[in-house]
Formats: sequence, C-alpha cells, structure tokens
Amino acid sequence: MARIPKETIDQILHLADIVEVVGDFVSLKRKGQNMWACCPFHHEKSPSFSVAPAKGLYKCFGCGKAGGVVQFIMDIEGSSYVEALKYLAKKYGIEIQEEEKTPEQQLVQNEKDSQFIISNWAKDHYHKLLLESEEGQSIGLSYLRQRGLNQQTIQTFELGYSLDLWDDLLKAAEKAGYERKYLEKTGLVIKKDDDQGQDTGRRYDRFRGRVMFPIHNVAGRTIGFGARTLKANDKTAKYLNSPESDIYHKSDVLYGMYQARQAIRAEETCYLVEGYLDVLSLHQGGIKNVVASSGTSLTESQIRLIARYTDNVTVLYDGDAAGIRASLRGIDLILEGGLNVRVVLFPDGDDPDSYIRKVGDQRFREHLENHSKDFISFKTDLVAREAAQDPVKKAEAIRDVLQSIAKVPDPIKRQVFLQQTSGTFGIDEQVLITEYNKLVKNAGGKNAPQTAAASPTSQPDSRPQSQKPYANSRPLSLEEEAEAAMYGAPSDTFAPQVPDAGTAEEVEPVPDVLQACEREIVRLILLYAPQQLAPEVSVAQYLFGQLEENVFLTPIYADLLYLCRTEMEQGRWPDVRTLIQHGRGDIRQLVSDLATEKYELSPNWTTHQIYVPREIDLLQQACDNAVLRLNKCTVQRELATRLDALRQPMNEADLMETLHAIKLLKQMDNQLGGMLGTVIPRSG
Repeated sequence: MARIPKETIDQILHLADIVEVVGDFVSLKRKGQNMWACCPFHHEKSPSFSVAPAKGLYKCFGCGKAGGVVQFIMDIEGSSYVEALKYLAKKYGIEIQEEEKTPEQQLVQNEKDSQFIISNWAKDHYHKLLLESEEGQSIGLSYLRQRGLNQQTIQTFELGYSLDLWDDLLKAAEKAGYERKYLEKTGLVIKKDDDQGQDTGRRYDRFRGRVMFPIHNVAGRTIGFGARTLKANDKTAKYLNSPESDIYHKSDVLYGMYQARQAIRAEETCYLVEGYLDVLSLHQGGIKNVVASSGTSLTESQIRLIARYTDNVTVLYDGDAAGIRASLRGIDLILEGGLNVRVVLFPDGDDPDSYIRKVGDQRFREHLENHSKDFISFKTDLVAREAAQDPVKKAEAIRDVLQSIAKVPDPIKRQVFLQQTSGTFGIDEQVLITEYNKLVKNAGGKNAPQTAAASPTSQPDSRPQSQKPYANSRPLSLEEEAEAAMYGAPSDTFAPQVPDAGTAEEVEPVPDVLQACEREIVRLILLYAPQQLAPEVSVAQYLFGQLEENVFLTPIYADLLYLCRTEMEQGRWPDVRTLIQHGRGDIRQLVSDLATEKYELSPNWTTHQIYVPREIDLLQQACDNAVLRLNKCTVQRELATRLDALRQPMNEADLMETLHAIKLLKQMDNQLGGMLGTVIPRSG
C-alpha cells in the first residue's frame, strides 16, 4: 500500500518548529521556559495555552487540547494527519515524493483526482455565471438578494447559477479540454439511454436554471452540488442533489462543515439545521458554527464527523410536529455516539432562516439561549403532552423515552434523565429503572446497552470497544479511511501499536489510588528515562527492573508503559517528541498531560538566594517512593481480596492458610508504610 515515506515524515517532524507553527495562528509570549497565549480553540481572557519548545508540544489548561506540531495543525485546520503533514511540508519547503503505487492504485487515484478537478471547475463556472451572466444576475443573484444574502456570504460559500440550457456546462467543459466521462462520473452530465437501456449518444446537463450550492469536504474541495429551481409551478423537484460518486457520499457529508469547523471548535458546540439557506442565513448573522444535513436523515458517519470537532450538538427545529417526529430517530443516533444533544424550537411557520430574517441577529441569539433544552427533557415533554389522557399511549411514550435514554453512554447522565422522566410522568423512579432494565435486556445483541442491577449508574459502559476511553484505536473517519487507502494508515508512521488489552468488561474497575501509582511510574519513565541514578543505571532501567512482573491494570498506563519498553528494546530512550506523534489520540493526550506543568518555579527564588530543590535533583527518592507506593497499593488490594474471602465458606486448612496470608500482608503493609513515612512505628 502506497504511503508517504517514513523518511519524509521524519524530516518534516525534525524541521517543524512548534513555536513557529503555532505562532502563525496566535501571538506567543515567553514566560519561564514556555510560551503562552490565549487559546485558539476556545474563548478566554487570560492565557492558559502553553507551548513547550523543548518538548515540542502544546497544551491548553482551560479546554484540555494538547499534542505535538502535527496534532496542532489537525486541530486548528480540522484536517487529517496526511493533510497536516502536507501543510508542514509546504511551510518548510519539503517535497513529498510518495512511494510507488501499483498501476491499479494509480488508476483509482487518477480517477478521483480528475473528479475533484472537474467538480472544482464546475463550481467556478457556476459562480462566474451567477455574477457575470445576464440570466445569472437577473434570476439567480436576484433570488439570493431577495433571501437577504450579501456578497460576502455568496463568496464564502461560492454560490453559483446554472443556465437554463440543456448543454451549457457540457459545451463549456469540452471547450476547456475536460473529458466527458468525468462529467458523467460526477453526475454533472447525464447520459441519455433509450427504452432498451442502450446509449443514444445524447448527453445533457443535470442542473439547468438553478441556484447552485457547492458541497465541500472538510478540506475545502468541491465534491458535489445542491441545486434549487426558481421556476414557479415547475414539475421538477425544488431541490436536486449530485448523485453518489467516487468523491461524493451524501451520508458522510454535512453542508457548511468546511466553513464552520473552526467556529465549532471555538464555540464548543455545533448547530444542526436542515437546509442550505438555514446555514447561509445563520452564518451571515454571525452564527458560524452551523451545518446542515441537507434534508436527509442523520447518519453515523455524519455524527462521527461532528464528533471530530465537538461533543455538543444543538438541533434547531421549526414548529412542524410531523417533521420533529421524523427527526427523533436521528437524534437517538447522536446520543448513541456519546454527544450531548440540545434542542431549540421555533414558532409555528418559522424555520431558522425565516426566523433570523424576521427578528434579526441579536434576538435570534437570545432565542437560542432562552429556549435551548436538553433532548431527553424535550422528548419527554413532547410525548407526555401527546399521551396525557391515554394510559396506553402514556405507557408507550415512557418506553419510547427509555429507548432514547438507553442510547446515552454516560451512566451518570442516564441516571439524571431517569430522575427527570420520573418527575415528568409522575412514575416512581424504581419502576422506571425496572422497566429500563427489561427493555435493555430484551434488546440483546453485542452493541445493546447493559442492564442495571439496581440503577443505570451501575452499568458497564455500553459503548462499542472503539468508543471506550482506553480502546486501542478510534474508528477512522471516512476521509481518513480514504486517505489511509491512498497513503497508508496514519498509525503506520507513528510509534509501535500496543497489544489488545481486552474489553473494559473483562477487568474489574481500577481504584483511583492504583491509577495514580501507575501514572507516576509512567510519568517518571517518560520524562527522565535517560537520567542516571547510579553508574550505568538510568531511571528507566531502574524502574523497569523494580517492576519485574508487575502488570499495570489501568489500560492507558499499561499501553504507554509498553510503548516505552518497546522504544528501549529498539535501542532508543522513550521520548516525548516521538510519543506525542502516536496514532492514538488518548496516548497523545496522556503524553501531553504528563509532560506539561501549568506552573513553573519562579526565578525570583534564586534571585533571593532561596534554592528550592527540583525533581530532577531528587530522582532517586522520587523513583523509590513511586515503587513503594505501587507495591503498597498492590499489597492492600491482595489484603482486601483475602479479607473478602473470609466471608465465604471454607474448610479449616484453607481458613488457616488465609489467616496466615492476611497476617503477612498486614506486616508487609506496615513495613511499606514505615518506609514511606505514612506509618509511625510503635515505641517499646
């Protein structure tokens, strides 16, 4: 499989200076060893965004965004890994020579490139017709002005117009030297067949006499079109979209995402509307974090696309009850994807486009703030009103709401929603919990939510393995899957992949104290691996030697420990700059968290001749304490297990063995406590 050569990636990562790259987007100021600025990913008044030049990473202590230089470009531009690499290569003048593709791969890539090229040309052609042709100005531009759109919005979204002729685009494209077959593959031109399905040789434009709405992917490339007819009482459909093609899959695309992606990150929410004009009017009104499903039901791919930028979605509905009902299933999918969903309803007869034009930008924003409601509460109120006087319908309505609650991955949120539903319907909460458990149990299937023994908060995480916090990899977006096929999966260019640690249901929960002990061991190895504690004994060698056969129980720490060990086995020290480029987002996030500190020691202490010891000066003590705490925690877990065993029936021999083990474990616990200074030895 062809990919960008690793040597080229290494060259990019070597030359790309994170201060220079981040400095292109924000104004950095030095404070201590690091550079600081107001975060470009969320609104803040005082700087909490830090760049550590020595470690090659950034971290916002406000919103939590963190990573290396490639991740920064992915975050700020909303781009994929490959696109970020190309951005950096261009900035530093590095030529990317992709490894040789097979003839079949080259053919597929050439076909897709040709379709991108013809789609972009068609977009420019339609845009020019809108602004310069007599028909475009008098019909298309006049309509857009009538809908309140200004020149800036028309330019931003590259709107256009198709002449009311059978073959305007076809003739213009052939005159410009484009092949007819790519016009057909993208659906811009239609092939005419006879009644027997035979090609008549006739070709004609798909879009004629319509305002054109180019559809972009998140990289800004034109992949298709939506088109609205302006003819009154015309028999053709009001809206017409491009057909599916090699570059356009409508289930993967949200209209306006390219223009909205940075605003969605900054505002930390995404407004979801139905139509093109809703997006255009709200964007023009200053609400730029808005996208549209373009009249189709939401898909899992579209939800994953939103999740790349935010966890929060607000769905904007008009007052049409039938339309709301039809959209509820799509919102259940959003919940299942782990996103937080709110709903805003507009008065009857109004949609977002008409309402913002009626009341203006400021009052529209106030409406969003004052009428936003979480989806479960919204749905509960909706179905409760519809079934108020009918006990049978009320029971069905309750089950309908429980179905939606079961889609929510977060057990705490499920508990809160059950409490709210109990109050709305006037049903005892325990009755709802019992019914919820029955519903979930009957659902069955590996992806069904888990049953709760007493309440939903006691459930295991019901998400698929790919969505769990410590999963070994997240599902790729469709764009990334396509790029992986073209360039090789991003993980191929990162640090080694960790072995599968199994699902979360296969292991018992890890106590917070043990997690903290494991985290400290990993932190010391990551930050101080090559530092010498004694001649020819480094921090990493010492800690790995002390761990011996100890197995970390927290998956994310076990994974990072494995990666550090792998680096050493390959003759390299574990290094922040390397591991920050790992293919897994949770690994990158953890490395960033471990390698960054919010506060630095003020140089004023030294100025006043007050010398505060640094951690690097006390590494032996830090390593010893970390190992002792981990061992103490392990002993205490074993002690708890033995004490719990006493509650079970056992014969005399097993009882004596268990009591002896408990005595030894208590002695070990006291000894470790004494070494740590947490146990005061008895005198006398």
